[in-house]
Amino acid sequence: MPLQLAPTSDLSGLYQQLDSAYGHQAWWPAKERFEILVGAVLVQNTAWINVEPAIENLRQRNWLEAKSLLLAGEPALHEAIRSSGSFRVKTGRLLNLCRWFTGSGGFQRLDKQDTTALRESLLTVKGIGPETADAILLYAFKRPVFVVDTYTRRVLSRLGWLPGRASYEELRAVFELTLPADSDLFGQYHALFVEHAKRNCRTRPLCKDCLLNEQCEMALRKTHDRTD
Repeated sequence: MPLQLAPTSDLSGLYQQLDSAYGHQAWWPAKERFEILVGAVLVQNTAWINVEPAIENLRQRNWLEAKSLLLAGEPALHEAIRSSGSFRVKTGRLLNLCRWFTGSGGFQRLDKQDTTALRESLLTVKGIGPETADAILLYAFKRPVFVVDTYTRRVLSRLGWLPGRASYEELRAVFELTLPADSDLFGQYHALFVEHAKRNCRTRPLCKDCLLNEQCEMALRKTHDRTD
């Protein structure tokens, strides 16, 4: 049985609220398609602000393509992407992705695969999990898949919409079954969750000035606690 969000949930309405408040996000920040693949690996378990210097280092070295990265050598890559954290692990994952990309025929052949087959193929790459695979599918290949990240789960949990501990695949399916299958919509929604988490729904939330505070269980509970 598919995951059921709380009866109070309204994913379409939430999108409209966030979109009206924050506007177009122009996410993912990349100049070339392959750069999105690189960024999707480097942003694992870190904030984008730590990835930006690493991307710029690779750009200055003309390494933002699969063949160049494979020829660069691991010590040089370690130094180039150090700011992204766990740079030794991420170097290995990045090289794994490059080998998969070149071995699969690059964008010319990968673009011809259907979304299910392409996702399954990405998930065979060591170090590429569902969130990273879906980010690549959505932003680099413009496939209508929803990326569930920490911010998505945090916002929905605090709103009181998530029943218990939903799995990644369950939550992804809820978005894809509820909303129109539109890669631009999914990309904007994902980016809006990120923006809202940065502004208000932080690890230590700023509920007082949050645009969702009148419908958020956490914010309402905090208000109730102050008035008791």
